[in-house]
Amino acid sequence: MTSTHIRPPVPLPPVRRLALADLPACLDLAADRGWTREKHKWRLLLTAGQGYGIDAPGDDPRGGLIGAYVLTSYGPRPGSPGSRAHTCVGMVLVAERHARRGLGRHLMRYALEESGDAVVFLTATSNGRPLYEELGFTAVGTTVMLTGRLAPARSPGPPVPVRDAVAADLPAVLALDARAFGADRAHLIARLPSFADHFAVAVSRAGPGGIAGFAAAWPNEGTTVIGPVVAEDETTARALITELASRTGGPVRYDAGLHHRGLVDWLRSGGLDGDFTTTVMVHGASDVPGDPGLRFAPYSVALG
Repeated sequence: MTSTHIRPPVPLPPVRRLALADLPACLDLAADRGWTREKHKWRLLLTAGQGYGIDAPGDDPRGGLIGAYVLTSYGPRPGSPGSRAHTCVGMVLVAERHARRGLGRHLMRYALEESGDAVVFLTATSNGRPLYEELGFTAVGTTVMLTGRLAPARSPGPPVPVRDAVAADLPAVLALDARAFGADRAHLIARLPSFADHFAVAVSRAGPGGIAGFAAAWPNEGTTVIGPVVAEDETTARALITELASRTGGPVRYDAGLHHRGLVDWLRSGGLDGDFTTTVMVHGASDVPGDPGLRFAPYSVALG
């Protein structure tokens, strides 16, 4: 009689919460996958959101983290009883030497469990999209990353006044952002004055004290990222982008939603280029919240 031996399943490694002290390990993990060591951005993610990671097993001589992601939570939109909480999953990484062992799926299932009843969204590369679709995410938008030195032509018509943001602008900025984003991300917007090199608002023509948009520019490993950009219309968005681009002395990065085709064409005509696209995906709802017509650039693709 021949006996059949069934190999027991390999236990999944524990996922733990990360702290700011794990920042060097996160940068090492990113570099392992060929990503840049975006220290400034990772510091924001680990303080504004919650990082999760998997430590290398004892028999791995390299040690450190072998998997990680960051979960950023947003409350319901203020004053909207039917609004739901949302979470954004960003920076999903698995070390190359531990790839194809189910760790990415393990991390994402953990992220969904940690999100509870909240709607979950993320920005997926072509490599990650099949896994996210398998887990129930659906595609709702496309973003293209454009880089280069931006010298855009100014839009025709009267110029839109743009100035530096001041503390008194915060209530108006938060109100406009809540309309655009459909959730409460006040904890992120309040960090812009210290996180960004430049934080500007477009002055509304509707009356004194009002704003028609806001935008920021922040440093990221040899480039300046322009984002978020939230504006009442494309003309206002262009004015904000033009002002911020004029303050940078080097290349910029702009993550543009393809639903704003006119803006993408304008950015390309001003010197930006690129064809690397990512897909915005959502789990637990038919779409991300808010008004996409007001959203011209994310804070970061890892944050929405």
